[in-house]
Amino acid sequence: MNKKSFILLYFLFLVTFGTIGFYLLGENNWSWVDSIYMTVITLSTVGYGEVHPLTDAGKVWAVLIIIFGVTGIGVLIRTFREEFIQIEQYRVNKMMKNISKLKNHFVICGYGRMGAVIARELQEKDLDFVIIEVNDKKVEKIRSKGMFCVHGDATSEETLTAARVDNAAGVAIVLDTDQDNLFVTMSMKTTNPELFILSRCSLEDNNSKLIRAGANRVVNPYTAGGHRMAEILSKPQVEDSISVLSPKHAGMNLTLDEISLENLTQYDGVLLKDSNIREDYDVMVVGIINSAGETNINPEPGTVLNTTDTVLLMGEVDKMNRFKENLPS
Repeated sequence: MNKKSFILLYFLFLVTFGTIGFYLLGENNWSWVDSIYMTVITLSTVGYGEVHPLTDAGKVWAVLIIIFGVTGIGVLIRTFREEFIQIEQYRVNKMMKNISKLKNHFVICGYGRMGAVIARELQEKDLDFVIIEVNDKKVEKIRSKGMFCVHGDATSEETLTAARVDNAAGVAIVLDTDQDNLFVTMSMKTTNPELFILSRCSLEDNNSKLIRAGANRVVNPYTAGGHRMAEILSKPQVEDSISVLSPKHAGMNLTLDEISLENLTQYDGVLLKDSNIREDYDVMVVGIINSAGETNINPEPGTVLNTTDTVLLMGEVDKMNRFKENLPS
């Protein structure tokens, strides 16, 4: 007998004997309907009051019904919780089984702003990929979107094995620190020497270290966005079509970045000229990438912005950073 059947029989037994008990203790003053009603409201603890005045024996019986009823409800809640955990575990096991069958897929280490853009781009291109993320809430968000995700630390060999790095075609390492990116790069190259590794690097001094560690390409987050990283990852042999927008002179102190409007609802349905992005932050919208992946370079002022768009912004580094600081986390 499984738990569900046992709990059902338990409550049927409790209602039956509770009803009989109230009927007998009522000394012919209680009808069967009154007895059933009293048993149910006692079990449910709704507090409607007594159907008829209870004797001392009746009060003791009611206390026993409440104790056994609350115990049964506790077991019921625990059973449902266990069922939910089992269902969730089944889904995770099924997903991990599917991941184990992947070949020539891509791996994304980290689901921050850039990682999310890369994942969306690969998903739109209908390419197989796995995300490695350690944050519980982010893992739930990723899986709710139907994307493969390995819950764990990207610096762990066990996590890399679960993501089938040994069978992967390429990996984008976009963790928060250069130190973590460097460590994961070395681990990736050891696991799969043929792997194409694209790594994020915040400090220019660390570029050469990442290259020596095994990275094929190193990208600075302040001069390239997630869209370009996705293009490099999926097509390492070609440059991104928007690379012409990248600043060619370091002395200009300019940067190009992509910002998804997914969580910036204040711009949804707003004309570009009315968005006040340039007025508020002194950065310029030089392009818009729509949900189909089409890039509109130098968009007209009358272009309507949507939350499915990604805007290409150009501006001075400090002003671009000020814009990013105001983005929702």
